[in-house]
Amino acid sequence: MALATYIVGQTPFPEFSALLMLDDMQILYYDSATWSTFHRSPSVSKYRNEEKSDAGAVFREMYNDMKDRALYIKKHLNHTDGVHVHQRIGGCELLNDDKPGLMKTWDAFDGQNVGKYIFDTEKHDVQTKLTWMPWDQLKQLQKKVLYENIYHPLCIKVLRRYLNLEKNNVMRKVKPRVRLLKKPLTDSQGLQISCLATGFYPRHINLTLFRDGQPVDDEHIEGGEILPNGDGTYQMRKSLVISEEELREGHKYNCTMKRLNLDNKLDISFDLAECDPGFFSQSVVISVLVFMCVAVLIITALIIWKKRRAAGKFSAHSSTSKAHFRETKHQLRYVCVKIFE
Repeated sequence: MALATYIVGQTPFPEFSALLMLDDMQILYYDSATWSTFHRSPSVSKYRNEEKSDAGAVFREMYNDMKDRALYIKKHLNHTDGVHVHQRIGGCELLNDDKPGLMKTWDAFDGQNVGKYIFDTEKHDVQTKLTWMPWDQLKQLQKKVLYENIYHPLCIKVLRRYLNLEKNNVMRKVKPRVRLLKKPLTDSQGLQISCLATGFYPRHINLTLFRDGQPVDDEHIEGGEILPNGDGTYQMRKSLVISEEELREGHKYNCTMKRLNLDNKLDISFDLAECDPGFFSQSVVISVLVFMCVAVLIITALIIWKKRRAAGKFSAHSSTSKAHFRETKHQLRYVCVKIFE
């Protein structure tokens, strides 16, 4: 797949640039500042001159076509000043039996779709859907000849070549590590829970947060973008803010991860009671009270022991000290019971 950008107006970026991808791997880069290719992926040296020539021919033609189309659309929309961006995504596919599939191209101007082409290898025909552009049978025929004899054969050739070189990378399957994270909110008594899936490849997964068995509406979810990791894998995070009132209601939350096109599903749940701020505060209070009662008992026992030791030589007072110790111990138990109540 080629991702091409043509910029109308003055910017620090090249007027035209293109990135060639194999699935989600970068293969090479090309722009109008140098009119040459820069490889981001290993390439066989014997193909370098051929690839340079092919890229020059295709990207030059794409540059001229996108430039003409951008200027026409700009005039049609009555845009005079400022920076405007024309983008194109085009690519071909190989099916499981190594049979060439469809070739598709989409055009957008300032973020709005303006055109779509689909070349069907079986019908040998190009289906078009254009906005704001004049189109006739002659242009339809020209486009068909271009796709059938240049774009599609060249795209399939490059696809097969780099698929053979990068097969171990693009066809690997790495299972994600999925975790549920919770973070108390400092400005309230609420809680934020996050479902994080990371370290997976390929990038196509579904990550869903559930409340009581029902998917949480997207408008309440933060995140959800697929982001790259530094090791060539990907990550996705979805977060949900739970108010203090919702915490008290005791809803059950769980996270489900499913890898698309693979029979691989993982479901993770957690007990919301453990996330209740009241639960944590109550546990802390109980721990402090227990510690205080134990400390009082130990200190009192030491004091009584010292007194008994000092008065041990007077046997007449022995029974009196024991009685005093038992009375004090009963009083401390009573105090501890009252504290917990």
